[in-house]
Amino acid sequence: MAPSLVLAGARVVLPTGIVDDGRVVVEGTKIAAAAPANADVIDVSGHWLVPGFVDLHNHGGGGASFSGTPDQIMTAIRTHRAHGTTTLVASTVTDEMDLLVRQAGLLSELAEQGEIAGIHFEGPFISPCRKGAHSEELLRDPDPAEVRKLIDAARGRAAMVTLATELPGGIDSVRLLAEHGVIAAIGHTDATYEQTVQAIDAGATVATHLFNAMPALNHRAPGPIAALLEDERVTVELINDGTHLHPAALELAFHHAGASRVAFITDAMDAAGIGDGRYMLGPLEVEVSEGVARLVEGGSIAGSTLTLDRAFRRAVTVDGLSVEDAVQALSVNPARLLGLFDRIGSLEPGKDADLLVLDADFGLKGVMRRGEWVAIPPQLA
Repeated sequence: MAPSLVLAGARVVLPTGIVDDGRVVVEGTKIAAAAPANADVIDVSGHWLVPGFVDLHNHGGGGASFSGTPDQIMTAIRTHRAHGTTTLVASTVTDEMDLLVRQAGLLSELAEQGEIAGIHFEGPFISPCRKGAHSEELLRDPDPAEVRKLIDAARGRAAMVTLATELPGGIDSVRLLAEHGVIAAIGHTDATYEQTVQAIDAGATVATHLFNAMPALNHRAPGPIAALLEDERVTVELINDGTHLHPAALELAFHHAGASRVAFITDAMDAAGIGDGRYMLGPLEVEVSEGVARLVEGGSIAGSTLTLDRAFRRAVTVDGLSVEDAVQALSVNPARLLGLFDRIGSLEPGKDADLLVLDADFGLKGVMRRGEWVAIPPQLA
């Protein structure tokens, strides 16, 4: 076994606050409480140590998607790991049911191997009025029998399903998901305020990329946004890339939901970690220009090219969030939502050694996942 490792001298973000000149001890794949005498010590003074990021909603990266082959899926996973996402839920996009069932089986194998934390089905049970970058002819109402078909295909690895819960079968499908321990997320929806409240009461607990692909907040018809922000049972996803949200919308979400109910996501597609060009998102063609992904036909925003290290840096340097609140949105909250906070999401003894080394300007300098360096900090290069 490799000797224990001590990362010393950094500002360490712990659940209890920030510790200056702190240290984190790694033994094998876990964080340890104390270091043995033979431990290797790495000086990371002038840096931050934060927990690895957890992405609830991600369609791909590195030129590959989670709708592809096993090799392509691993390319996407490795791309995001190199950018600090040590735990990731793989998201599908609307497609033929048979193809989604087949992909669920493939992704479930990778979940069983520990490569992903589960599967998120975004579509086909969404509103044609708010379809975004989903193929309208493939959309369908959330028939509980078909929702159950996807859950079964995932073999216990379904983490979340996004639904337009106002559609026929929507509320029954929410109840079905809740009964099976799968997160019911409200998104790509044209629901009213009242319909959204009904869905939350039925068991929905997540807002899929709040503000995007749903009716705008209106003083006489507040719609889903008000219902999702006000209910303490709901975690709201936010895409913090500077394109999907105005800074005032992000501030509004944090003000009303509080830091404990926000989860930053990427909603990334193939171009994340690559650059501009033409890509496919499911069956639809996407043009990425200056880092913004839009459908070739119609021009709708088509996911993002975001990585979570950029979301974190923007949160603290542009949006003015505290480092603690940013860590909560990127690590703590999504880990809790997935039921994994006993293993990941914070730098505590006994948890997986998933951690990031950031420089004083919050640039990513090192990534460790389960005690192994994914991206090696300069001190070890």
